[in-house]
Amino acid sequence: MINLFVLQNGRLSQEQVEDRNELLQYSNPIWIDVVDPEEEELVWIKEAFGVLLPELDDLGDLEASARYFEADDGHLHIRTDFLLDEEETSRNIRVAFVLTKQVLFSIHDEDLPVFRLVRLRARLRPGSVSNAKDVLLDLYSTDAEYSADALEEVYENLELAGKKVLSDDINDSEAEEVLETIAKEEDTNGRIRRNVMDTRRALSFLMRSKLLSDEQQEEARQILRDIDSLENHTAFLFDKINFLMDATVGFINLNQSKIIKIFSVVSVALMPPTLLASIWGMNYKHIPELDLEWGYPLALVLMLISAIIPLWYFHHKGWMK
Repeated sequence: MINLFVLQNGRLSQEQVEDRNELLQYSNPIWIDVVDPEEEELVWIKEAFGVLLPELDDLGDLEASARYFEADDGHLHIRTDFLLDEEETSRNIRVAFVLTKQVLFSIHDEDLPVFRLVRLRARLRPGSVSNAKDVLLDLYSTDAEYSADALEEVYENLELAGKKVLSDDINDSEAEEVLETIAKEEDTNGRIRRNVMDTRRALSFLMRSKLLSDEQQEEARQILRDIDSLENHTAFLFDKINFLMDATVGFINLNQSKIIKIFSVVSVALMPPTLLASIWGMNYKHIPELDLEWGYPLALVLMLISAIIPLWYFHHKGWMK
């Protein structure tokens, strides 16, 4: 799918292109966003604008030389991760940008909340963008805001998990739920950190390209300051996650220790009755108590008393709590 954007009265106007002829009708777009394109759609863009967009399968290269470079035709190629934070999971989606003097091209395999928000703002706020570079900077700025919102959600979820961990009566099933929450939020926090670090690299490359105006350079520096703040928050959250993880595992170990202690106490308490039963259960011919008429009830009473005495002693020492 090809979404084409032109400026009309200071606002972005979106047009969805269905065929090659529609694409050729627009002579001055400032942004062309390509989502999960067909091969023929990439050919249309090459024929109309002379820009060769990368294939989606080629977006996974990690080398800086493959992610940030200026081509021989003067076009800037930038590949950046954008966060997709969903209710069940979070992911980083790779987006490839090609920035020419007049047009910003973007290609990715899924529509992203950041892109939808930028489109909405540009339609509602006249003058928010004036050229392709403004669109790119707005995407990075909105991505930082989106990452900040995701971090706030991580904070809230960890606060709820922390209250459960620090409660007096947490059981193993609740501790298991807390561990699942902590693992999920740790993954989200890590993806946010990766996302903002990747945005920092892209902005640094863009600033070094000398294509930005003074005002755009200042906007890029402001985005970098926001990213610095987000990185500090992610570092704090990693420490909090490690604390909650250690505390939860500690409570699970305590619960298991209590169970083991109960078994140990019961085993020790049953040792004296077992000893008495073993003595009177021997098969020797001459055992005096065997001839007693009340020997059997006496043995039962003695075994019961021998079990109660250790239990009372353990309770008195507080070892059964």
